[in-house]
Amino acid sequence: MTKNKAEREWEFDLSGGVLCLDFANTVSDRGALAGSRDHLQGYDDLIFFAQDSGILSSPEARRAIEIARSNAQAASAVHRTAIALREAIYRVFAAATKSQVAKPKDVKMIEEFATEATKHRKLSASGREYRWEWRRDKDEMIMYTLWPIAQSAADLLTSDRLKKVRECEAPTCAWLFLDESRNHSRRWCDMKVCGNREKAKRHYERGKKQPAASDH
Repeated sequence: MTKNKAEREWEFDLSGGVLCLDFANTVSDRGALAGSRDHLQGYDDLIFFAQDSGILSSPEARRAIEIARSNAQAASAVHRTAIALREAIYRVFAAATKSQVAKPKDVKMIEEFATEATKHRKLSASGREYRWEWRRDKDEMIMYTLWPIAQSAADLLTSDRLKKVRECEAPTCAWLFLDESRNHSRRWCDMKVCGNREKAKRHYERGKKQPAASDH
């Protein structure tokens, strides 16, 4: 069974504004000298992210972990693959925030995953309306989580929203987000976290620069 939120060490922050950026943000403090913190320590954490981000419902998350329990080797391989995809996504979109050209091998990885993802969708009819749905067969369940993430990355890369991708200005954060503010001036991944921290830091530094009160 999946752990409940009280038992988990980390509840995923979904401030990126789009699935693929939230996935890239599963590493905290990428810019910290003391080192970053990876919140995808194992396959279960990948499922927790999928549950928090709405890729999987709670019953689907439990089923995925149950299937993984019976095939630990496959689950471990998927976890390693997820990390590789996450880092490629991060590097490609971080490059975009700096108007740099991403490394071809990273773009290629996203392309290959997104191409594979299309093979795991089906056209479903609801009355006279049709929509794409992801297959969630038992044989595909362990790997399934990565398909919507890859599709999200490919969709964002090929859309006008790519120019709205930003990197948090907090020195140690480096999280990515979609800036859809009215005047496109968003600076922080989360105003309540990095924004307030940086404001408090600036206030403290201004206070230190002020001259001491005179005794006269």
